[in-house]
Amino acid sequence: MTTADSSRATDASEEGAPVSPPDQPRTRWRVDLLAVLSFVLLAFWVTIRLWLDPDDGLRDNRTDQSQFEWMMAHGSRVVTDFAYPFTSERMNVPEAVNLMANTSVLSVSIPMTPVTILAGPRMSFLLFLTLGMAATAASWYFLLSRVVVRSPGPAWLGATFCGFAPAMVSHANAHPNIVSQFVVPLIIWRTLRLSEPGRWLRNGILLALVIVWQAFLNLEILLMTAIGLGVVMAALALRRSDLRQRARPFLAGLGVAAAVALLLLAYPLYVQFFGPGAYRGLSPLIRGYSTDLASYVAYSRESLAGDEPGARGLTQNPTEENAFFGWPLLVLVAALVWWLRRNVVVRALALLAVLFAVLSLGREIVFNGELTGIPAPWAVLENLPILHSVVPTRWALAITPLFGLLLAYGAQRAQTLATRNPAARPQIRFATVTVLAMALVPLLPTPLPAVRLEPTPAFVASGAWRPYVTHERSIVTLPLPSTHYADPLRWSAETGLDMPIARGYFLGPDTRPGRHRVALFTAPARRTSEFFEEIRRTGAVPSINQQQRTAAEEDLRYWRAGAVILGPHEHADALRDGMTKLLGTAPTYTGGVWLWDVRNLTS
Repeated sequence: MTTADSSRATDASEEGAPVSPPDQPRTRWRVDLLAVLSFVLLAFWVTIRLWLDPDDGLRDNRTDQSQFEWMMAHGSRVVTDFAYPFTSERMNVPEAVNLMANTSVLSVSIPMTPVTILAGPRMSFLLFLTLGMAATAASWYFLLSRVVVRSPGPAWLGATFCGFAPAMVSHANAHPNIVSQFVVPLIIWRTLRLSEPGRWLRNGILLALVIVWQAFLNLEILLMTAIGLGVVMAALALRRSDLRQRARPFLAGLGVAAAVALLLLAYPLYVQFFGPGAYRGLSPLIRGYSTDLASYVAYSRESLAGDEPGARGLTQNPTEENAFFGWPLLVLVAALVWWLRRNVVVRALALLAVLFAVLSLGREIVFNGELTGIPAPWAVLENLPILHSVVPTRWALAITPLFGLLLAYGAQRAQTLATRNPAARPQIRFATVTVLAMALVPLLPTPLPAVRLEPTPAFVASGAWRPYVTHERSIVTLPLPSTHYADPLRWSAETGLDMPIARGYFLGPDTRPGRHRVALFTAPARRTSEFFEEIRRTGAVPSINQQQRTAAEEDLRYWRAGAVILGPHEHADALRDGMTKLLGTAPTYTGGVWLWDVRNLTS
């Protein structure tokens, strides 16, 4: 590092800006390797039960696991069959599913095609989930150790929290697109490089490419990243003594990034918002998913100090435990912000954490499971374009990397104090380790709970279904797939999506009158789907009349059904009895399923 570079780094450090570390010894790569290895081991620890028995699935979110296995199969189909990537007719026959408006994860599913083909979509999903967590922590480690802080120790601490905080482990319950945030640090890194003189074109293009990468992974995370970066960059700009000199290349590079990203994303975004299967915002139920204020001081069920009964009443489901930091960590973060208050970045991070916490409270503040009657700011914002597609509680998820950065800054300051005060070094280190242990040990992750999945019926695995789907017919499963039963998506995925299915588990528009095309987690209800949903829910067969039988024939024709199949299910007897009474014909048992051949009925 030259004298001029050292001077600039010192000035930047005083202003609170991220700085690049000085030249590191050649042995630094060993430290980096150990850090990455620790992240990989932690990721395998979280998912260990799935690796020990491949027949197991995630107990708390089997439906989303089936959906992502289907998405992984779609990505491989794009490569092998040149399938159209942005919509698909292999689910929800005869309508198309808008995959841009769903979690299509094309930026991962396409590169993982070889794994999906050779080892199957379940292994592809599991690798995506596991390596996504490890890669997220590794990416944050790169940013922290090379750009933000100078020491690998504080960088490792912050990166570990960013990758394995309670919210991230909660979303590891079958949300690989959310725990895979490895592109976010790259976006931050490339944004910070925009102010380099003379490289605005290259830096702008590189930033655009990582933005596009994230867009095909998760747009919600991209939105939160953009807001966070905007606040931090504005705070840095206010303190720059050379603002005018740096503003020109920064703005030029930002313009290039915006232009290139919009050019590459224009058509996919058009499909998402205006193509077949597009919807206009989430349903009121999902938009009501907010963060309970009491959850901020509680512990997640997957944390070392957590328990399932205590967490159950503070969140909508095990996958959305987005806060759950515990009161010791909140006290530590508050103390760090006060201690480092002269650092403009720390102040910006604290402001963002408060902003995201307030937004996560939803329309009305909830405390300990009870509505308080106190309106929250989100009530004014939730109907705005784009924001109407954000789940409010996930704003709390964006606090995790902010806390990770604050922990890294705090650990770095403590390390600097110990270096400058050799006499007090043992006391400083003891105090640092003690405080961090009190705040973070209770948050250590435990392995995700698993459950045995029903094996795919031989009728599906053997390809015996193929004669029934000729002439663009589909397979109708009982129950029909929905948010409560998504096994048929897993079956279809294992066929490489060669087996098309009626209905499904996806986000699509509610096309009923007066519903304004808001999102549903399946296709709009039909009489026959409601009939079998009631059986799935109650285990009893509703009364059947001629109108119901006529509606069943019409629905089967609408779905272009070639066959109706019923696999293993707790209410299999009632489901079989219901379909038999609707059609007036008994099924045959073959390949582990009850089969009704309806080709003559629907031709």
